Amino acid sequence: MFKRSTTQQPAVTQPIERVTSVLGPGINWKGNLRGSGGVRIEGAFEGEIGIRGLIVVGETGRVTCEKLQANTVIVAGAVRGSILAEKLEIRSTGRVWGDVTTVAFATEEGAFLRGQVTMEETVSFDFTEEAAPKLTPDEESGPSASQPAA
Repeated sequence: MFKRSTTQQPAVTQPIERVTSVLGPGINWKGNLRGSGGVRIEGAFEGEIGIRGLIVVGETGRVTCEKLQANTVIVAGAVRGSILAEKLEIRSTGRVWGDVTTVAFATEEGAFLRGQVTMEETVSFDFTEEAAPKLTPDEESGPSASQPAA
């Protein structure tokens, strides 16, 4: 009477639509941000961002990057750099200086954007991890007896 289906559907990874990490006000961060999850930036961030999920730049948040890539981006603070997102929302306090490529775009009255907006039917992300620098055999084993430690 009850039969378990023998066909299994492949697991589809959905982007996270909630904040799981916060870069608080007063924090200055320089580097690259990669992975999946939801990140809220209230401090200052400089570097590249490639997130499978949500990026929220809060009212006190300041982001400077060549490229910000995420499934969903909400800007209430300031972003200087290009944005590639499936959904982009610029709130009334939001400021963006850079080109935007998106599927869905919304702004509130008072929002600021200086750049070119390109609307696409789909966007493709480049979420590849940056390659870690390769160490030579000497660097992997540490200083040897013939090399004095600094």
